[in-house]
Amino acid sequence: MDLTDTIVPRSDQLNAEDLLTGPRTFTVTEVRKGSAEQPVDIHLAEFPGRPFKPSKTVRRILVSAWGPDASTYAGRRMTLYRDPAVKFGGMDVGGIRVSHLSHIAKPMTLVLAVSKGKRAPYVVQPLADTPAPAKPAADSITAEQLSELAGLLRDAQLNDRDKALAYMGGVIDRAVESTKSLTRDEAAEVIRDLKTVIADAEPTLPEGGAA
Repeated sequence: MDLTDTIVPRSDQLNAEDLLTGPRTFTVTEVRKGSAEQPVDIHLAEFPGRPFKPSKTVRRILVSAWGPDASTYAGRRMTLYRDPAVKFGGMDVGGIRVSHLSHIAKPMTLVLAVSKGKRAPYVVQPLADTPAPAKPAADSITAEQLSELAGLLRDAQLNDRDKALAYMGGVIDRAVESTKSLTRDEAAEVIRDLKTVIADAEPTLPEGGAA
């Protein structure tokens, strides 16, 4: 039995207790104005309805890394973890800190206040680039194009998968991982090129019929 779901706190926000099982990476969907006590609500794709309400320390990190314009944060990612040393009222109560951020080129070191009269360095690491988003369905190769391409590749004697992908990559001037990764326009370009190649390869009969 996995007890993870049984320890989720009942709350309207992301809490340090949500990270007891370890750091997690989240994607920002929106940033809204919060309350006087917690002025920033960062909405996360992985936690709908329970925004992250960063402390002043984390807000300073975000402004240093991403700038003050919160409208640019959507789509960016952050790795959050529970820091048990975060104090409140002089006690170690634990809090949320950020360890990694997307959209930074190299590690960042910031010296920030941790308590009255005390400062400490924070190091934030860059997150690996996000994989390219999938192409919208409206722009993807159609089933008809897939079928036509398969037939044309056979006719052109490009039956070896690697050779076929290399050929298509040469036509559209980019690496092709699979036929399904082509856009409609790219598929149309490959189809036109294949038809030309096949037509040029066909023997021309002499006038008057077969030799």
